[in-house]
Amino acid sequence: MTIPDSPLPIAGAIAFIGGGNMARSLIGGLVARSRDATAIRVAEPVVALRDGLHRDFGVAGFDQAAAAAQGAAVWLLAVKPQVMRAVCTELATLAQAQRPVVISIAAGITVTQLERWLGGGLAVVRAMPNTPALLGVGITGLYANPRTDTAQRDQAAALLDAVGPTVWIDDEAQMDAVTAVSGSGPAYLFLLAEAMQAAGIAQGLPPQAARALVQQTLLGAATMLTQLDEPADVLRTRVTSPGGTTQAAVESFETGGFRALVDRAIAAATERGRQLSAAND
Repeated sequence: MTIPDSPLPIAGAIAFIGGGNMARSLIGGLVARSRDATAIRVAEPVVALRDGLHRDFGVAGFDQAAAAAQGAAVWLLAVKPQVMRAVCTELATLAQAQRPVVISIAAGITVTQLERWLGGGLAVVRAMPNTPALLGVGITGLYANPRTDTAQRDQAAALLDAVGPTVWIDDEAQMDAVTAVSGSGPAYLFLLAEAMQAAGIAQGLPPQAARALVQQTLLGAATMLTQLDEPADVLRTRVTSPGGTTQAAVESFETGGFRALVDRAIAAATERGRQLSAAND
């Protein structure tokens, strides 16, 4: 593909550095919301992924990060934390020439690290979406450095809104907790679904019936949480009749230390986010 000669950013052009699942979700959401696909560029070294994005969404694909970023006003960095420093260092000269808004979805990498690796003085937004973004029902925590003005914050939010609502976080230290609660959170529900299905089978249910019951129960409960505007404890109390089957199960969870186990799990994920930042500095 031809790379534009001018380093000046083009209003509305977005460069995705990395074309994996989350980038695909965001691109799909943007195109579904009538964003011009010709203004979206993707750098992805894996040919099959790059060609698939072009085929499915009509976006321009490049094998080099600088080629995709050239001329783009917004850069979305969607690479693994372990390679983020090398990618940013490669792009630093171009970043200083173009002054794009930089958005990162890498867990554990701070805005200070990103800005430093890119040469400094840039508007940088740290974002943590989650995998339900694949279906347009994710949620994203956002934190912006002080160099990011209101218009740039709006740009970042509009991009991530393509796959679900966004929540701004004022203290970046809390982004590791965002990662632990929502970024990793879907896996906790999947684990619960596995356990519930296995327990149902152990009680004599056919596997297909157990799976269907668990899936629709979790979907229904999540829908109640989001649509009834009632706190989780109120909904739990409402369905827990004194002396009934639900009370027996809930008491078993509580006796087994369910709350403490969840607390330890979230704390472990939060700490791992901090470790990723330190390991990649």
